Amino acid sequence: MTIGTRARPSLTRRGSRLADRGFVVLTAGLAAGIVGLLVAIAVMLTLTSRETWQTFGVLGFLTGTTWDVVNGVYGALPFIVGTIETSLLALVIAAPIAILTAIYLAELAPGRLAVPLTFTIEILAAIPSVVIGLWGIFVLSPFLRSTVEAFLVQTFGFIPLFSGPAYGIGLFAAGVILAIMILPTIITISREVIIAVPNAQREGMLALGATRWEVITRAVLPYARSGIMGAIILGLGRALGETMAVTMVIGNKDAIPDSLFSQTQTIASKIATTFNEASVGIQTSSLIALGLVLLGITLTLNVIARLLVRRVTGGVPRRV
Repeated sequence: MTIGTRARPSLTRRGSRLADRGFVVLTAGLAAGIVGLLVAIAVMLTLTSRETWQTFGVLGFLTGTTWDVVNGVYGALPFIVGTIETSLLALVIAAPIAILTAIYLAELAPGRLAVPLTFTIEILAAIPSVVIGLWGIFVLSPFLRSTVEAFLVQTFGFIPLFSGPAYGIGLFAAGVILAIMILPTIITISREVIIAVPNAQREGMLALGATRWEVITRAVLPYARSGIMGAIILGLGRALGETMAVTMVIGNKDAIPDSLFSQTQTIASKIATTFNEASVGIQTSSLIALGLVLLGITLTLNVIARLLVRRVTGGVPRRV
């Protein structure tokens, strides 16, 4: 073997190391760029809304309940409450349905049925929100008013949470339509996570004489729970920022909802319905401040959700 042929493997390994380092630098730069973009957005929103913070103060704006354009008084609390309540209501409705659907598609449904159902669910995710909003106005709201809301008011109306009247337009309708919109996201991701569970988990339980339900609840779901929680987090993120469909069915009333059927607004719907007509100055600054608050709520809830995932999974596994 000559000296030249001995040097070739060394040169090849050196080139591979350089390529690896270059790839690491590139991916790290892209990741840093995403973080930098988030910081840039937060800084821009903070600077352009500083008039609001200087006028009302952070606490005064966040706890204010009045949005009076004539007198120049602006408070964000009704929209914060509306945003959180509609998103959590959507999550309460959508999460159980989505997880059970994902289990059926991944574990129980025959292939000839699972494939078209999965395709249909993915198509649902591609429907524009304004189309879903129109459907919500003309189909969902009348249906809810005459069935679900009427039943809840008649049966549980003595409880303030379910006090009427039921209009079909309001917090409950917005929560239901948001649930419909986040279902495809949670179902699709949860299904993929469940399918990715190693078959050895299932075979081990079956070998011990477990039923299919025991295999799903004791072997599959515990293994996939972190991924399912991640799917729910993504669904929550979409619910917090959804605009058009919610705007069309929530009622757009600047008030803190006092029941499940009250008309209210979210931060996104308030910005969408007001920003084009807002006057330059404190009103525009207040709307931008609402956007900054929405960004803060989204980041806060995502951090809390990530901490819950770590607690459920027993912490982040170490790399080997």
